[in-house]
Amino acid sequence: MRTRSLYVAVLTLVALLFATPVASAHTELESSSPKSGAHLSQLPKEVTLTFSEPVDLADLHVTLGGDELALTQDKGRDTVAVTVPQRKAKKAGGRLALDWHVRSKEDGHPSSGAISFALPAHTGSSGAPAANDDAAPAAAPSGTVRTAWAVARWVGYLALALYVGGLAFLAMLWPEGTRERRTRRILASSWAAGLAATVAAAGLQGAYGAMGSIRDAFKASTYVDLLGSEVGVALACRALMWVLAAVVLAALLQNGERAARSPGWRVGAAVVCLGLLRTTGMAGHNSEGGHPGWGAVADLVHLLGISLWLGGLTLLLAGVLPRRRPHELSATVSGYSTLAGVSVAAIAAAGAVLTWQVVGSFDALFSTGYGQLLLVKLALLAGVLLIAQRSRGWVRTRLDIAVLLRGDRATVRPFVYSVAAETGLVLVVLAATSLLVTAAPGR
Repeated sequence: MRTRSLYVAVLTLVALLFATPVASAHTELESSSPKSGAHLSQLPKEVTLTFSEPVDLADLHVTLGGDELALTQDKGRDTVAVTVPQRKAKKAGGRLALDWHVRSKEDGHPSSGAISFALPAHTGSSGAPAANDDAAPAAAPSGTVRTAWAVARWVGYLALALYVGGLAFLAMLWPEGTRERRTRRILASSWAAGLAATVAAAGLQGAYGAMGSIRDAFKASTYVDLLGSEVGVALACRALMWVLAAVVLAALLQNGERAARSPGWRVGAAVVCLGLLRTTGMAGHNSEGGHPGWGAVADLVHLLGISLWLGGLTLLLAGVLPRRRPHELSATVSGYSTLAGVSVAAIAAAGAVLTWQVVGSFDALFSTGYGQLLLVKLALLAGVLLIAQRSRGWVRTRLDIAVLLRGDRATVRPFVYSVAAETGLVLVVLAATSLLVTAAPGR
């Protein structure tokens, strides 16, 4: 009865998660008045900035030569008037340049840019900006915090893939592997790393969005501020799902093969895994574009495919192959080959949808940093597929021989090397994915 109540509670929670809207796109500057690049006949007293979504003045910084300018917001939540100090602007010579930095109200991600205007020659005594040694440096996101955030995201993706893919591999292909010590260690380590990475990523994302230092990532106020945004709620839900994942893992480690074959445990594990996948995608770029619902579905399929692929590869490499037992090789390797083929097809289809959702155009793939990083990821994925094809060829031509030779080391070794190389490249693909999540979309 308790088990049934737990499953009902978990199903209710995941249903709520799927009803929660995904994180929105980053805040971007849509227009300015005067228009950036315009040739002005006189210095403007103020410049109006219009953003793609409502902004809070506390999250917006506009600077001129390093000095922060006064802001007012009386024309709408997405429109801000910037007061231009006349004396300071006249020292700029023939061009007025304003730098802006804003933190998204919804996902906490910072965006920045610059606008400039051509001024008449008589507004300044020289054609170059005057030096100002006392000017405060313009606010900017910390590169150290961004790097740490990307690492935390990479650990989180890896832990998710090993946990979700590992459980699926055991439930569908290798229930007897629940008794294997290395398999149990992989699952336990992935759970601990997943929970730790979620907590760390929340603090780092909050510090990055607030343009703070690495120390700010460990302050309670950073977590409190982040929880006020949709992405903060998504991260809190993900942490809760990792707590529920501990219950699923504990049942598996305690009951072993009996749990892996139990329909009740499989339902509970599937629900928790879907919750983990969903909450991971809620903090990404999947809602950007014209059809955020399709983006959420594609992101879920994409993460599930990667998890089944990488989690299965890891348990195959660390658990099944070292044992070299004929009956396990015959059933598990062949079954995983089919599962991997389906996963790769799902990854390709979902990846195409996500690419169009986020990048938006073919030109953006080559003209923006985000698009270029995405191309690197696709190139790495193509390399993985080539290696995977070699593995599938071994399964078709050499698996029967390996079974007949009772898992002879020399016969299985080429397949082990191929699987190891495939696993390594997938880890690099995950690293590229974590960098994409911390970068602004390439539009």
